[in-house]
Amino acid sequence: MATADEQIRVSDRVKRQLDRRRREGESFNDVLERILNESEDADFYDGFGILSDEDADWIRDKHKGSKKQRKERMQRLDEDT
Repeated sequence: MATADEQIRVSDRVKRQLDRRRREGESFNDVLERILNESEDADFYDGFGILSDEDADWIRDKHKGSKKQRKERMQRLDEDT
């Protein structure tokens, strides 16, 4: 790694977060490069396909149920006014 020719200031909070993410033998520059590469490599589709069909169906059912409950609650509120 090249010698640093510039410095940047970070808050104590940011430094603590970098310390937590720092792996053995890594410099702060290494941590920042790794984090920046991770965010660039992120893909919209990364999380797709991780749920089983059963889990996905359960989530869909819960979503439909809560949507129905919200709609019924809104109708009751509308009737009360």
